[in-house]
Amino acid sequence: MTVNQTHANKEPAIKKAVAAVEWQDLRQLTRGQIAYNVILPYPFLLLSWWFASHSWYVLACGTSYLFFAAAFRQAHDGYHHSLGTAKSTTTGILLLLSVLLMTSLHSIRATHMEHHRNPLGDSDIEGSLAKGSWWQALLGGITYRLDIYRQGLRLSSRRNQKLAWLEFALIGLVVLVTFVLTVFPLTVPALTMLAQVLMYHILTMMLANASVGIIAVWGVHHDCDETIARTERNPLVNFLTFNLLYHVEHHLFPAVPSNHLPELAKRLDAATPHLTKEHVLPSMVNVIDFINHRWNQLKNKSQNSNDSDCPIRKRFA
Repeated sequence: MTVNQTHANKEPAIKKAVAAVEWQDLRQLTRGQIAYNVILPYPFLLLSWWFASHSWYVLACGTSYLFFAAAFRQAHDGYHHSLGTAKSTTTGILLLLSVLLMTSLHSIRATHMEHHRNPLGDSDIEGSLAKGSWWQALLGGITYRLDIYRQGLRLSSRRNQKLAWLEFALIGLVVLVTFVLTVFPLTVPALTMLAQVLMYHILTMMLANASVGIIAVWGVHHDCDETIARTERNPLVNFLTFNLLYHVEHHLFPAVPSNHLPELAKRLDAATPHLTKEHVLPSMVNVIDFINHRWNQLKNKSQNSNDSDCPIRKRFA
């Protein structure tokens, strides 16, 4: 049975299970929540640049991760117009984030909408990495991003295509400026520091973009038995990922902003616990079971080995 057929069989049961869950009230945002959504990534960005300018790269990498995760959340809510901002403002935010994240978010938005229309189906290029093993998702990060761009441009409207090409042009301009400042260094301290910060930022964003496949695709979609995505209940992990791992909640109710996904998770746990039992991170019980299973396999293999099976010994027997 194909992935498309499997999901088609699941969908009626899932819709019936979540029909009684109240969620419309969770679409509303206060002014404070809207301001939080708009401002969230940028303090981490400025802090990472400041650390990088002082060559404190360990601290810079930590804050760059927080920027990337917060920006990823902002862009994701922007795709679904759930930031609480006007559409024109959301478009501006996605343009700015595209340059800062070094990736075209308007092309990704097109593939993300297809991901929601046909999750893990044949046309879902975004979810394709979830169909393989973890190491395939890890190694396929760069080519995966290029596939997203090609498919995104094909799926986009003319307006969205223009915005995507504008993003590519702006990213290219940043790369060009960084290259010039690095290859032809000037004796101006401020420009030297700028080149150092830009080079650091570009490299970390490239690495972060290459890791999206293993974390944000395979991690939340692999081996889902009863629903199309996984979720997470570890409060520290959810805090450090800005609620991005409440993924089954997002797929079931994509109009709900990330601000309210923890409350939505509580309602789903109460009403449909079978849909939220698949978690992103394995529990300690699962880890111990896996270790025991592997140990027993190795032990049985060792016990079953027989010197008489050795081809060299057979030749001289």
